[in-house]
Amino acid sequence: MPLLLQLALALLAVAGDAATAAATTTHLRFYMHDTVTASASSGQEAATAVRVVKGAAALPNDPVNRFGDVYAVDDPLTEGPDAAASAAVGRARGLYVFASRTDSTLLLSATMEFTSGRHNGSTVAVLARDAILDDVRELPVVGGTGGLRGATGYALLRTHSFNPATNNAVLQIDMYLNV
Repeated sequence: MPLLLQLALALLAVAGDAATAAATTTHLRFYMHDTVTASASSGQEAATAVRVVKGAAALPNDPVNRFGDVYAVDDPLTEGPDAAASAAVGRARGLYVFASRTDSTLLLSATMEFTSGRHNGSTVAVLARDAILDDVRELPVVGGTGGLRGATGYALLRTHSFNPATNNAVLQIDMYLNV
């Protein structure tokens, strides 16, 4: 093999190793508080998820949600599952759509905006299908800004609590980011 070709291949291998070594995996855990129905007894002054479009058809076995419902969200993100006792770390802003005629599956488009701690001023974007009745859902991270610029990875969502009468939910979110 000619010396020039060997040198080029060696440089490509070193560059690839350097790029891999430069990427770091960051794990973030936080809780998202999705309040559709606010009440004084719940401690919520206002809803953080509001239906802006009422869907056309009722979902099977679901008296509240409809295929095509669209919700705008501005949900608080906290360190722990109890919003009143946990430090705020940011906001989840975006929307979700009930995108299945046969079950409670959402299309979630949200930006997680971090407002405190190490990632203050950074964001992470998620855009994916969310089968909300599954125990664990894996959603892709499609980008980030600030200290998380260009982030890729995934988020594991678990429903910590859910009230079917009010549609209020608390989600535990574990993000694994390559930055």
